Amino acid sequence: MTGYTATVTVRLKHGVLDPEAETTKQALERLGFELEALRSADRFEVDLEADSADDARERAQEMAERLLANPTIHDYDVEVEER
Repeated sequence: MTGYTATVTVRLKHGVLDPEAETTKQALERLGFELEALRSADRFEVDLEADSADDARERAQEMAERLLANPTIHDYDVEVEER
């Protein structure tokens, strides 16, 4: 078994209201920053042991699908690195 860190980034799908991002965007614009759009995201780093990077990715995707993300309103990405 090898140690891996899986990074799961969860964000709202396009078209789903994101009040946190909208409030932050407005504050950045008041500070003089010009931006077209802003989206918020949650990032989870999971350290785990697996036989391969593919196995670690599959386990992290299952975690995202079962708990970390709501597939109705969220998209997610999984990246895996060996520790």
